[in-house]
Amino acid sequence: MSVVADRIARQIAADINARPEQVTATVALLDGGDTVPFVARYRKEVTGGLDDTQLRRLAERLDYLRDLEKRRASILAEIKDQGKLTDALAGAIATADTKAVLEDLYLPFKPKRRTKAMIARENGLEPLLRNILADRAADPEVLAQGYLSDAVATTKEALSGARDILVEELGENAALLGRLRNVMQQEALITARVIKGKEEVGAKFSDYFDHSEKWSAIPAHRALAILRAAKEDIVHIDIAPEEEAGLPRVVGIIAAEIGITGQLPGDKWLHEVAVWTWKIKLSGTMFMDLLTDLRRRAHAAAIEVFARNLKDLLLAAPAGARVTLGLDPGIRTGCKIAVVDETGKVIDTATIYPFQPRNDLRGSEETLLHLIKKHSIALIAIGNGTASRESEKLVADVIKRLPAGTTRPTPVIVSEAGASVYSASELASQEFPDVDVSIRGAISIARRLQDPLAELVKIEPQAIGVGQYQHDVDQRKLAQSLAAVVEDAVNSVGVDVNMASAPLLSHVAGLGSSLAQNIVAHRDANGAFVTRKALLKVAGLGPKAFEQCAGFLRIAQGDEPLDASSVHPEAYDLARKIVQACGRDVRAIMGDSSALAGLRAEQFVDESFGLPTVRDILAELEKPGRDPRPAFQTATFAEGIDSITDLKPGMSLEGTVTNVAAFGAFVDIGVHQDGLVHVSQLADRFVKDPHEVVKAGDVVRVRVTEVDVPRKRIGLTMRKEGGQESAPRARPEAKRKSGAKATSSASPKPTANNQGALGSALAEALKRRADPQ
Repeated sequence: MSVVADRIARQIAADINARPEQVTATVALLDGGDTVPFVARYRKEVTGGLDDTQLRRLAERLDYLRDLEKRRASILAEIKDQGKLTDALAGAIATADTKAVLEDLYLPFKPKRRTKAMIARENGLEPLLRNILADRAADPEVLAQGYLSDAVATTKEALSGARDILVEELGENAALLGRLRNVMQQEALITARVIKGKEEVGAKFSDYFDHSEKWSAIPAHRALAILRAAKEDIVHIDIAPEEEAGLPRVVGIIAAEIGITGQLPGDKWLHEVAVWTWKIKLSGTMFMDLLTDLRRRAHAAAIEVFARNLKDLLLAAPAGARVTLGLDPGIRTGCKIAVVDETGKVIDTATIYPFQPRNDLRGSEETLLHLIKKHSIALIAIGNGTASRESEKLVADVIKRLPAGTTRPTPVIVSEAGASVYSASELASQEFPDVDVSIRGAISIARRLQDPLAELVKIEPQAIGVGQYQHDVDQRKLAQSLAAVVEDAVNSVGVDVNMASAPLLSHVAGLGSSLAQNIVAHRDANGAFVTRKALLKVAGLGPKAFEQCAGFLRIAQGDEPLDASSVHPEAYDLARKIVQACGRDVRAIMGDSSALAGLRAEQFVDESFGLPTVRDILAELEKPGRDPRPAFQTATFAEGIDSITDLKPGMSLEGTVTNVAAFGAFVDIGVHQDGLVHVSQLADRFVKDPHEVVKAGDVVRVRVTEVDVPRKRIGLTMRKEGGQESAPRARPEAKRKSGAKATSSASPKPTANNQGALGSALAEALKRRADPQ
């Protein structure tokens, strides 16, 4: 291993809490074309059991550190070409552990435009500076008289030139910059002040009109709010040391670098230069450094919040393979209806007009009754946008009219977030070329109730609306992070290759949009795949792609029973060896935990497969095709509570967590306006991270604490009252088998399923989340 590779491995190992040899082995796999999901699931022996979170962090740090090494080599070469590389400088560059430190070292050698310091040197003033530094007892004014010329007419000009040279040298002093940066990072204050005349137009930022706090401690959401206010020219930002104690300290650090020790004439002049250096040069440098670091830190935190919420959303409980009616509420244009069968195939559509201006209530009820009876509807997915609660009441009234003994469908509130984006997308046009755009939205609403993951992968994650200041952060990094979340979610659940759409398949490890399209085309032309090996007949899908994707693709009722499991084809012989030890047929043993109870994983370890793989195979044989998602559950909205004006402080309501931010959680309680449970109200204990208590999709009971109708704000609490704790409803411990029939409430009351994390009343919720509060 090269010195550089070893250094990178050791740095990453420290970052992800692993051993250097684990990092080295993993890097070799990733460089060889293996994907993170494949490595996390099927190469545990090689990586020492690193999970997907560690692997994602490893890959991210690997890119950064490799870029750092390239920059290090480039800087060394350039300084060497200038003939200025010393052993000490080479050592400092070799040990620089961040790009910031590396660039500090490069500053004196970086090509630059003609500066005041260059002009001063050309005018022969550098010796004046050296004399002042060498003889502090001499009066700088007197010394300056010896350096007057046609280009330097006065002693003031001479001393200004000497000062310019020293300021430039201090500004390029890597050690000084490092000390100042460390002090600023620990002690600096970030201050926001409203720009005169912007009070009214920037009222939503009023909390930051006169705000100051430590730079090191400011939470990401407040930092992003201040940054947005500054971008909109509402406030002015400053990052500086505290005036009374901090300013003298940073000036003192500069003075110490110059070597000021007393009150001699030269020391006094140099102290003035130290103050000048800070105010004119280094304060601006530190401001930009800390502002950049704050933006990076805040963006990273916001992206992490978005990624965590997206993961919870994608892994929300599916209602399962059940005939579902999707209803996209509307007033003037009517309510769009789409019925999909157990596989998500559209089998019927309609449009009803129960509200103004037509008010065809009777005809709308008859249409719904007809569709429910005709298709034996099990679930009714109602979009949560305009006229949602009115549509709920309509559906409830229709269900009451069903004849006794008829199976009653369960109505469920489903978020519409992103449905309109999908409806108008090229993908939707290809999938439903002859279906009206508005009907496509109803199809999406129905399907996302059946299987949130399969449907939501068709929508750009940014359109789903579970982010915090998502439009303000680095869009490239956001896209990379969200793509990784989607990939991990899809591969953790697994995909039925004979049922999946191309967009879903495209997120399977080793595949992409092109191979996914080829798989669907091959399936359409040749019928369902009967074995995983048949995938090798797909155009463009070679051995490497097969290795990466095979374990995540499922084939139910195929020729090879193990193809329905997450056991990788490379380990089929090992799986059969385990089955033979039980003296049973593989089909008979799969799912029979009692038959496997007497086996010890250690007895099946060999040269090819270690203990982690054996344990995974035993677990998969015990519960083949297990779905890591929770069991389906719903929240019941209170009847008669349809709008924010119906709310009163003290009301106890059930709702669904739609979004989790650093400052708290938003909860859909069925009034078209999400309420906020501030982090301080999440539990009867100190909560640092809201994700410790709730996550998107949780069904919770909350109590209303405040209702601000004009500003459309709802304050909620989950803290105890009267000995009863308002906490997330317990999630069932048992995992459903993939494809197993989901259970649901038989009550016809309108509900909100836990994929409602997409957000209630999206436009209002996003507006509120974007505006600081």
